[in-house]
Amino acid sequence: MKEEAIALVRGMRINTILTLLMLLLAGAGVSCRRAPAPARADWTPDYAAFSGERALAEAVALAEIVPRVANTPGAGRAAEHLAGRFRAAGAAPVIETFVDPIPGGTGVFRNLSVEIPGSGSNLVLLVAHYDTKGGIGEGFMGANDSGSGMGMLIELARLLAAGPAPPWTVRLVALDGEECALDYGPRDGLHGSRREAARLRRSGAALRVRAVILLDMVGDRDLTLTLPRNGTPELLQAAFDAARAAGVRDRVSLFDGAILDDHVPFMEAGMPAVDLIDFQFGSQPGGNNYWHTLDDRPDKLSAASLQQVGQIVLHMLAGLARRP
Repeated sequence: MKEEAIALVRGMRINTILTLLMLLLAGAGVSCRRAPAPARADWTPDYAAFSGERALAEAVALAEIVPRVANTPGAGRAAEHLAGRFRAAGAAPVIETFVDPIPGGTGVFRNLSVEIPGSGSNLVLLVAHYDTKGGIGEGFMGANDSGSGMGMLIELARLLAAGPAPPWTVRLVALDGEECALDYGPRDGLHGSRREAARLRRSGAALRVRAVILLDMVGDRDLTLTLPRNGTPELLQAAFDAARAAGVRDRVSLFDGAILDDHVPFMEAGMPAVDLIDFQFGSQPGGNNYWHTLDDRPDKLSAASLQQVGQIVLHMLAGLARRP
């Protein structure tokens, strides 16, 4: 997660509103050219097949790879581990290694992607990052930030690969380099999401993206998804509707401001996106004192929380299928 998040909330309300207006206008320009997709009310995911226990096991296995700071050998080991886990889930991963500017030079990053082919030409992206913040301390595991999102992504890949073809191709992407080394900017942080968004834009595939759903810090035992306001309004509403359909509407609220996260580069490239994140990860309700500390360990996670978020994502996918 981002050091800038609190500053955005406290001191940039007006700028946030202006930024959102620009993003919405940009998105409107793209959406009028996006090819319509036929509704598929007959497609529903297998809700019962999603396992929070399996997602938790995947999150813990990744968290045990320490450190996995971007542009280090640990991140390379994490990428190879995730490739093996995606294969075990029945998907064929592709690792894209790329060089990106960083403070003081260049760094090596790796995005992993798998695709679940669908019956239509459009795309839905499910994304999460797997790197951890540097400089926290020896043995920092990042079980929630970033293990939980990746555990969810692998379990979703398993479920979707085994089920009926969705009405669009689902692209699941494990992003590297979300965390900044010093301070977020063009050369620091969000490396993987900027790379993926630029690739989609250059190829023209961005025009076919129905939704980008980001999973970040979703395993907290005391689950409270705090959806940042700098998300596409239709997808924010879809998340609330999905939570209600899953019977966990009380676990989802609207964050009081914007959060700089991996969904932002996709929105800046004209793609609709939403950030499913629990930014109250702490020892007391409303607190966030486990975030970016050595306390971010597997004992702070819950299979029940991952199960609930998994159901929200699946209901969101079902809702997207029903809407042209």
